[in-house]
Amino acid sequence: MTGAAPVSGERTARAAGPACRGLGRPWQLAVTVAVLAAVAWGLAAHRRTMDAGADQLAGADRDWLLAAAAATLATWVCAAITQQGAVVERLPARRLVAAQFAACAANHVLPAGVGASLVNLRFLTRCGLSTTRSATALAVKAAVGGLVRLALAILLLLTSPRVPSLSPAISRPTLAQGAVGCVVLAVSALILYGPVRRRVREAARQALADVRAVHGKRSRVCALWGGSLGFALLHAAVLVAVVRALDVSVPAEHVMLAYLLASGAAVLLPTPGGLGSLDAALVLTLTAAGTSGTVALSAVFGYRFLTAWLPLFPGLVVWGWMVRRSVL
Repeated sequence: MTGAAPVSGERTARAAGPACRGLGRPWQLAVTVAVLAAVAWGLAAHRRTMDAGADQLAGADRDWLLAAAAATLATWVCAAITQQGAVVERLPARRLVAAQFAACAANHVLPAGVGASLVNLRFLTRCGLSTTRSATALAVKAAVGGLVRLALAILLLLTSPRVPSLSPAISRPTLAQGAVGCVVLAVSALILYGPVRRRVREAARQALADVRAVHGKRSRVCALWGGSLGFALLHAAVLVAVVRALDVSVPAEHVMLAYLLASGAAVLLPTPGGLGSLDAALVLTLTAAGTSGTVALSAVFGYRFLTAWLPLFPGLVVWGWMVRRSVL
């Protein structure tokens, strides 16, 4: 029994080693630094507008801010429900929610969602799933989340009146995404035709089997798709509540659409938690939805404070506690 701890530590180090090395790629670091530098320059150039936005947020309606905080708390529960829906095995509920809280903090430390993925991957493997099945579960969760956000954005575009100002903002990105999709399909075809065709097919076959197993249970389907829907709606609700706290009469559906478009655009830039990329996209889309620049900045400050800055330190504490207890 005394020799078990070092062996476990060795395995943990070996498992974490490739992932940690992957985070140190020079181009990722360069892009992250460039984006953060651009954000810092933009903040310095618009310091007066930022000060006005911060002052306006300080005088916001407290009840609406409390509602935004409650919606923020519910997002971690929805994330846990979604993760449970992505696997057939039953996961420990309390630890699963705690893992999502820790993943949120890790996601704002490491770039492009890597932190959340690593935390959830480690949690699933600790629960007994293989690395391949854990990665498949994360891929299914991400794919369903993207499809839900896309469906919500299309629904709001079709049903919300007076949103022509947002339509030009999505026409060019749509064409760019189509071009990127064609390139991805071409590369995939080359890979399938190459010498690794058998391994790729075996991995795809196993992933497809996991997806079918998950969708073979009604409870898992409801958790996966319902949790993804709730997660997107709750994050949009946080932004809506902050805008309402600022006493701005922009329709809620326009604010929700602004969030969905901004969160989709922020995925293209590998910054920690979308820092800078999501903020800039939110300001642009909120301004296009009818808010002033000062109000847009205030709304983004409030959204960031509730969803990122306020829970960051407690999330890191939970992350460290789970690591010490060998949950992660």
